[in-house]
Amino acid sequence: MGLADWFTSFCGNLLVQDGGTISTRYKAITRRLNTDFWITTSDTAHSLYVGSYGRNTAIQGFSDLDMVMELPNSVYHQYNAHAGNGQSALLQAVKTSIEKTYSTTSVRADGQVILVPFDDGITFEVVPGFLNKDNTSYTFPDATSGGRWKTTNPRPEIEAIRTRNNDCNGNLVRLCRMMRSWKNKWDVPIGGLLVDTLAFQFIETYGFREKSYFYYDYMCRDFFKWMADQNEQQEFWRAPGSGQYVYGKGLFQYKAKRCFNISLEAIAHETAAPKQEWSAKQKWRDIFGTAFPD
Repeated sequence: MGLADWFTSFCGNLLVQDGGTISTRYKAITRRLNTDFWITTSDTAHSLYVGSYGRNTAIQGFSDLDMVMELPNSVYHQYNAHAGNGQSALLQAVKTSIEKTYSTTSVRADGQVILVPFDDGITFEVVPGFLNKDNTSYTFPDATSGGRWKTTNPRPEIEAIRTRNNDCNGNLVRLCRMMRSWKNKWDVPIGGLLVDTLAFQFIETYGFREKSYFYYDYMCRDFFKWMADQNEQQEFWRAPGSGQYVYGKGLFQYKAKRCFNISLEAIAHETAAPKQEWSAKQKWRDIFGTAFPD
């Protein structure tokens, strides 16, 4: 196997394998909520995958699947006029509905979402939302601090990632996935949306943005350097498409710098005469973990 084969195999290993099971659960939740709130049994209408799964940047082993379930505006007015914490009452109503389908699952409301955990480690996080007049963003309940309404705008983020990924030969999504593997291996204090945001910004002007897997060692090396050079005083970045604030969870720059240096060692092994392929792969495994082929 050559360099391109290593990264082809690595990216293949990161693909989510249980999409069928996820789809079945997603449709069951959608059908249940449509039945109770929209008087339709559709298992696709009014719902949307969001988060990393919606942006197509999740990797095998991910634990949280986010979905927005649009509810009728009449429901908003009902709970906005509710005595006390109407947002909490709305979450409880959605929880009660979901429990009709998943009665043996420990469904619970948690601030802004309904958590539906499954035995395989995946938890669905269902956000009930109301489509705003712009026909793209949603108003959703936040039951904390006495209750309030917030806004989220995931559709432009999904579309921005999809468009740029198409413009760079599919390399954006694969870069996002590879960096999730790095995040998990190194326990990097960085959220998934920030990973995607940084990769989105980096690849916009990257010289090898349309190249093949044969250039992935350079792409990873250069992205680590780019992340390492981010201002440590910066508190937030702007998400693709929506422009919403994406706040940092801690300093990721130091671990990016360490892995930039390890990637230099890996490339040195690749380009040695004779090539030291086993040593190169071990260095990439030091960065990305066991999903990278040995």
